[in-house]
Amino acid sequence: MSKISPKDKARTKVRPYSAYYRRETPAEDAELTHTDAGTPLGEYMRRFWQPVCLSSQLTDVPHRIRIMGEELVAFRDKSGDIGVVQRHCCHRGAGLEFAIIQKHGIRCCYHGFHFACDGTIIEVPGEADKGEKLRQSVSQGAYPAFERDGLVFAYMGPPETKPAFPNYDAFVKYGDTRLVPYTNVYDCNWLQVMDNIADQMHTCFLHNNMTQEGVEAPMLSLNPTFTKTPVMDYAEVRDGTAMMFIAGRRVDDTKVWIRMNDLIVPNITEHAYLYEDGRERRLFHRVHMARWYVPIDDTHCIIFGWRMFGDAIDPFRQGDESKCGANNIDFLDGQVNNRSFAEAQRAPGDWEAAVSQRPIAIHALENPMQGDIGVYLYRRILRNAIRGKTAAARPERMHERAGKDLPTHCYSSNTVLEIARRASVVEDEEMIRRLGRDVLAAVASGDKHVGEKRNQEVRRSLAALEDKYRLQPERAANAPAKKAPAKKAPARAAAAQRGGRRSARPVSGGR
Repeated sequence: MSKISPKDKARTKVRPYSAYYRRETPAEDAELTHTDAGTPLGEYMRRFWQPVCLSSQLTDVPHRIRIMGEELVAFRDKSGDIGVVQRHCCHRGAGLEFAIIQKHGIRCCYHGFHFACDGTIIEVPGEADKGEKLRQSVSQGAYPAFERDGLVFAYMGPPETKPAFPNYDAFVKYGDTRLVPYTNVYDCNWLQVMDNIADQMHTCFLHNNMTQEGVEAPMLSLNPTFTKTPVMDYAEVRDGTAMMFIAGRRVDDTKVWIRMNDLIVPNITEHAYLYEDGRERRLFHRVHMARWYVPIDDTHCIIFGWRMFGDAIDPFRQGDESKCGANNIDFLDGQVNNRSFAEAQRAPGDWEAAVSQRPIAIHALENPMQGDIGVYLYRRILRNAIRGKTAAARPERMHERAGKDLPTHCYSSNTVLEIARRASVVEDEEMIRRLGRDVLAAVASGDKHVGEKRNQEVRRSLAALEDKYRLQPERAANAPAKKAPAKKAPARAAAAQRGGRRSARPVSGGR
């Protein structure tokens, strides 16, 4: 085969039957996808508490797990303490999934080595001194661990840097709220599953009756208001430690719904109420789900999360707590691999869309669209954090508030305001975009307060914002419509992927 010049190669991408010229598969973006010990991302992730299993998976026997390529065993000893230790016994390598749980720690089945939850040797029964000398020079590798609301967390970084657990305000149980743990297992790299959240445009396609002709799959679709094409905007927030997407939807002639979700470095998302449909005025309705995207290895991952239940967070009573658990969740089919291939082909969901991108998605083969801005912006934020370019994203800085027993705020929320439709589609969409930015600013302005005081101040600001937009003069219906501005989102998306200056201003996407 003769060599093709770069110019001619570019032309082949748009010609019919171009597969012959597009057979090369570049390498994956290792900086954002590889998490084994010693990799830049892997070391960064290890400086944060990560969920590693469900509390319900700790029974009368140790539970074997794999996290970021490390083979581990988790257990709860008979005194109730949690241990997360390296799988292979430090004596001769026997698997500690076969160890016997003790009142304190576990005992290797092979030669009876008895380890505490922190990995130190308690006893070596085969030695005359019961291991007194050996314990001075040998221990079993272990990580600090604890459990909270049904999730087991481990800190896999240097023990001397172990931080306090972050008290995100999304984790606060208000009213009758209950945090219910669950997992979803994906057979692909962690980042493409998290990318799915940054990509909110998929909700009006994949979750809008995207099935083969004649196939009925109502549990794959969101409500009709949710699947309207949103006016999208994006913002880098909290000094470059998180990204917000802002999705604005015109509900009817009198109401606008602004939905905002946090994506927090390195691997957390906070989700506003999924069943919102904009039917009622609502101010700063909070988080109904928190998720961590934890690599098993570079080609598999687990979503660990809390679903929030209770009348305060689920006013429409759509949730089903009984469906939440190991590799299961109560909203939208297609979140886990629990359907046949034939069924999934006819009615695909998030699991099929993410996993089918290859075991590790190849970013160099992507062709960015306007709706992809959030994906590339978050990747840039994460890359800057890994490289140490963002001071506030350094682990010690991100842990400061938790170390002072202060809550860490997130902005995820639904707000439905009573604001009349503008005279033209263009003007209405521009108004919705401005409104979304103002809603984000109103929520962020509450950061100087904590607890219920913050909630009250944010809601007061949102009510004032609603009044402001109600009073703004509208263009007469018979006046000439403004031309829609030229959209250069794909170029901005590519720039976000490459990196560059951070901006406090939101990055816009259109319909």
